Amino acid sequence: MSEQSEELTGPDLTKGIEVSSVPPGQLIGGHAFGEPVLLAHVEPNWFAVGGKCTHYGAPLHEGILVSETIRCPWHHACFELHNGAASCAPALNDLPSYDVAVENNIVRVTRKRDPGQLKGEGHRTRASRAPDHVLFEEIPVSGPKSVVIIGAGAAGNACAEMLRREAYRGPVTLIDPDPEAPYDRPNLSKDYLAGNAPEEWLPLHPKEFYETQRIEFVSGVEAAKLDLKAKRVHLSDGSTRDYGCLLIATGAAPIRLDVPGGDRILYLRSLRDCRAIIDKIGKARKAIVIGASFIGLEVAASLVTRGLKVSVVALENLPLERVLGADLGGLVKRVHEEQGVTFYLGRTVKTVEENGVVLDDGSRLEAELVVAGVGVRPKLELAKAAGLKLDNGLAVNEFLETSVNGVFAAGDVARWPDAYSDVRLRIEHWVVAERQGQVVARNMLGHRDRFDDIPFFWSAHYDKLTIHYTGHVEKWDATKIEGDLNKMDCAVSYMVNGKRRAVATINRDNRSLQAEVELETELLLKPPPLVTIEAQEA
Repeated sequence: MSEQSEELTGPDLTKGIEVSSVPPGQLIGGHAFGEPVLLAHVEPNWFAVGGKCTHYGAPLHEGILVSETIRCPWHHACFELHNGAASCAPALNDLPSYDVAVENNIVRVTRKRDPGQLKGEGHRTRASRAPDHVLFEEIPVSGPKSVVIIGAGAAGNACAEMLRREAYRGPVTLIDPDPEAPYDRPNLSKDYLAGNAPEEWLPLHPKEFYETQRIEFVSGVEAAKLDLKAKRVHLSDGSTRDYGCLLIATGAAPIRLDVPGGDRILYLRSLRDCRAIIDKIGKARKAIVIGASFIGLEVAASLVTRGLKVSVVALENLPLERVLGADLGGLVKRVHEEQGVTFYLGRTVKTVEENGVVLDDGSRLEAELVVAGVGVRPKLELAKAAGLKLDNGLAVNEFLETSVNGVFAAGDVARWPDAYSDVRLRIEHWVVAERQGQVVARNMLGHRDRFDDIPFFWSAHYDKLTIHYTGHVEKWDATKIEGDLNKMDCAVSYMVNGKRRAVATINRDNRSLQAEVELETELLLKPPPLVTIEAQEA
């Protein structure tokens, strides 16, 4: 997303500030040469990088320092302070970096570095906790003869980018049936659908980026068949692509309701889907959202913002209770009701009619627009037909490799052994998918990096409620609330046997980051798990 213009704030760092004003371990936001700049003191060193996250433009001085990295307060992106490299998604673009001088107890920013100067300084990935490696355009690295990536969503795009960052020079092919991909899918149900973000904000990169990075983009075409023995992908247009390594990142598809009149229901997964909803908004006064999932409620909030009267029909008795618990679920319901949303909970849709729906109790609701958000299913048809091992998803080991050597999976389709919880997980989070794609890229190049990132997602409802969720737990035996839930200033910890397994926060961005670091620290103290799936030749 593009940053909005903003006046420069804080001190002019080219003029300098006293060293004592930024103690070790502290940050300060300022500006230099007409740009926002973050100054960090990591004793004995000083660092200066761009002050705004390259993901959504968050002020980085409100984030936290972890060693020589800065983590973004909004969505947990991570940047290297020594060169500004974006080392962990969801940020994909690097920060500018600056030279810093200390003289006579004054620290100041002296000049903006030329990006070319940074070649050789290295690129680190926090996800892998790996040592430095060179950037693309320097020394070639060993790797497969070619890489084919099926799916240009979060995982596929991140994998392609990381291959180039890690200096892989072989052919990279990105295949996706969506002609618009890759774009910022989380924004579809939020600002874009609400009318608060222009469509030009959605692409993750301009098309020229992929040309410059020599990434072949095959869009509007399906991967029809995998020949694992020949290491070949057959496409729906009759062409083929051979690979040395393959990433399956086919994502998920919305669960479609099998009810009379179901063809009148719209779903939201792609940009095309979102455009179809927006097209009907102009002719609608009332809308019905089926499902009180995160996507369903975000759609409801966006439709209300567009001026529609919205009703939500859901089988559960409280929105999001299964994920967030009764306390937060009740708060979410209250926030939506205050915006005029009417809930029909414990109900299902029996029939969809031309001007509304009929519920299972016989009641009728009027609406010109019906949207369903009742979950998704991983797209496993390709993997299943190829004979890859499935386990409520595409089974992978801790290196995200499937049961066949050189074939990896990431994103919504991948079910991996989680090092923190010691159970197998398949999680449909954008940030998780991007980070998995980044780890896959390195493992394709011969590294053995376990995927052990702590899961994170966010959900936005109007301009009143944004939930950050760090960790993962499906069942808990206690919750601990810090702060005031009713004032929407709180953190909720989900406990299992006295152990914190996840934290949801509202208006406490740093607490969410701290929870991530705490869970990572706990993970580092655990012995590494054994490999759970040994990949074999096809």
